[in-house]
Amino acid sequence: MKEIIRWLNESAYINSLSSACKMCAQGSKMVVLATGICPTSCYYCPLSFKKGGKDRIFANEWELNNEEDTRKLISEGEFIDATGAGITGGDPLLVWQRVKKYILLLKDYFGSDFHIHLYTSGLKNADHLTDLVAAGLDEVRFHPQPEYWNNMNKSPIQEAIKHMLNTSTDVVIEIPSIPSKEKEILSLVEWANNFKLSWINLNELEYSERNCELLYKKGYVTKNEISAAVKGSQETALKVLKIVQEKNLDIGVHYCSVSFKDGVQLKNRLLRRANNIAKEYEIITEEGTLLKGAIYTNSSLEQLVTKLRKEYEIPQNLVFLDEEKNRVEIAAWILEKIAEDLNNQGHECCLVEEYPTADRLEVERIPLPLSS
Repeated sequence: MKEIIRWLNESAYINSLSSACKMCAQGSKMVVLATGICPTSCYYCPLSFKKGGKDRIFANEWELNNEEDTRKLISEGEFIDATGAGITGGDPLLVWQRVKKYILLLKDYFGSDFHIHLYTSGLKNADHLTDLVAAGLDEVRFHPQPEYWNNMNKSPIQEAIKHMLNTSTDVVIEIPSIPSKEKEILSLVEWANNFKLSWINLNELEYSERNCELLYKKGYVTKNEISAAVKGSQETALKVLKIVQEKNLDIGVHYCSVSFKDGVQLKNRLLRRANNIAKEYEIITEEGTLLKGAIYTNSSLEQLVTKLRKEYEIPQNLVFLDEEKNRVEIAAWILEKIAEDLNNQGHECCLVEEYPTADRLEVERIPLPLSS
């Protein structure tokens, strides 16, 4: 009997893992949102309000100004030492020519071994998947609608899936693990197994800002107070894995937990980016965030930088004028020593923790000096 592997952060799989999943675990897959527009309206879609339903393009958290702004796409790949990219949406096939351009660009710049997979509902422009495979697409992940899971022979995308099986690309199905839908999911797994698909991925269902109202109306709750994961989703996925094991099916099945996405995939991607972009005064935390000192003032930032360098003899490489956030950044270990003096002069001193991403999302701000 084949073994169910309990993997990282509650994730689990049986049989092999796809190359894309292995790269995601390493944080080396760049997420390319080709568009937020989609032909479906899945109630469980976790895409944010900022992206969902809008024709916007992102390379990880870095928004491209337009389709021609490929400099950011390449730079983001370099910042995380990417070994591949996952092209997602929305549905990327709605902008298949844009996607083809990106595949060709990424393969040309990073090399033919740069692994690219794509997510799609398969409902629109599926005939252009062959164009994308010809451009270098390595793996296509179909998302069939739940109403067809127990009868894929009536699915409008079964022909597209079968056609892709005759190409050089790996064919995968990826769906959410909806609580108490073991029977329907297992039917889909067996269908995929019979047609020799490479893998099927079951994602733990999760709450987001955009889907929370619909999930709540359907009676779903989070599994605990600190998780966005839906109660029962993991149990359903593990039941499916157990039955796949008992039936000795050939297809690889991977259950991907919310804590895997956050605590492994995202964390490792942040660490890769932080190691490439951190300034000398920034401390990289274990979670991949950046810790630094920050000084906010109503006075001239330029004059404050000059004062810090001259009066406090701070080296030039340990202080920085951040025009974007209207502050002076400085090494945390230095600011802790002089914060009280600067506060007395009318400046506001803090320790700041933020993501090393393009949007520089702030995680925490702690006033200095620290209270004893």
